[in-house]
Amino acid sequence: MNRMRRSLLAAGAAMIAGCAVPPVPGVARGRASSQPEAPRGDRHVTIDMHSHAGRVIAAKPGMPQRPFVPVSTPMREGGMNVICLAIVTDTNVTHAVAGPRIEAFREPDHGELYTLGMLEFKRADALVEAEELHVVLNAQALRDAPTIGPSVIIASEGADFLEGRIERVDEAFDRHRLRHLQLTHYRVNELGDIQTSAPVHGGLTEFGAEVVRRCNRRGIVVDVAHGTYDLVRRAADVSATPLVLSHTSLSLHPRERSRLISADHARIVAQTGGVVGVWPPTTVYRTMASMIEGIKRLCDVIGVAHVGLGSDMLGLLEPSVFASYAQLPSLTRAMIDSGFSADEAAAILGDNYARVFAQSMA
Repeated sequence: MNRMRRSLLAAGAAMIAGCAVPPVPGVARGRASSQPEAPRGDRHVTIDMHSHAGRVIAAKPGMPQRPFVPVSTPMREGGMNVICLAIVTDTNVTHAVAGPRIEAFREPDHGELYTLGMLEFKRADALVEAEELHVVLNAQALRDAPTIGPSVIIASEGADFLEGRIERVDEAFDRHRLRHLQLTHYRVNELGDIQTSAPVHGGLTEFGAEVVRRCNRRGIVVDVAHGTYDLVRRAADVSATPLVLSHTSLSLHPRERSRLISADHARIVAQTGGVVGVWPPTTVYRTMASMIEGIKRLCDVIGVAHVGLGSDMLGLLEPSVFASYAQLPSLTRAMIDSGFSADEAAAILGDNYARVFAQSMA
């Protein structure tokens, strides 16, 4: 297993995350700050690469919107500094089926998924205000997150809201503070194929490649979760910055239509300098200990520097072995007790993603 030698206060994350100080450049509760960035010292930062915390996903058409649930309190309790808060923009046309799994059941109407995306961005804004979260807009702000309290990176799970229009990437960046874009979700869309449905495009489409390039240009992390092996392979060829695959787990023999990935699939992401996030549903890992063994197996395949945490908080159809950010100290301690060094735990629980985020911003 690769060894990363950087200092860490192993138990300090919870205390650091609980410190509240005034907003700093690049962090916003409303709109983005126009102040110049100021250099600050290196800090370790804890990050969940994929989260629906707060119950940010909008209800389906005709159903009442669900109330938000607390986000900042469990983040403070556990020392989770930053979450990639993901809206979802295909839910109008997908549903859960036996398995449990999710699949598309109809084609969207023109403009339907864009409208849904705008509703979800508004819900993300409302959650940020209600929970007094800080919105990370750039790499300096991410480094500062441990000192300012619970923070979010605005993300989208699926680029379906683009509806084939590249200028909507810019709109999402400028108006909605998007900094992390997952190309596909549970619908084969204009960008490419997904793991859980039969391939249509042979991987990433030309429009998908154009979106990757625009994300590179604007400073948006490119997330290839849910994409097929062929999609990921072409995205790696196209992207000028490292990829992330925010939430999955390694399988030596992934089944057809499975959300798990092979070692070769993981290596494609790692070879870009990117990060693969380990995913904790109980259908994959029955206990925290087995999840940590899964983290170890992935580290053995691609190296500690390319592994992260993607909890899918409040987004799973089944129970999770990591169901609250208040569990983060337990996860950290269990990792160290299992043989990870403090430096390695810090890398996996946030520093690796922070590196990719910084490279994407550059």
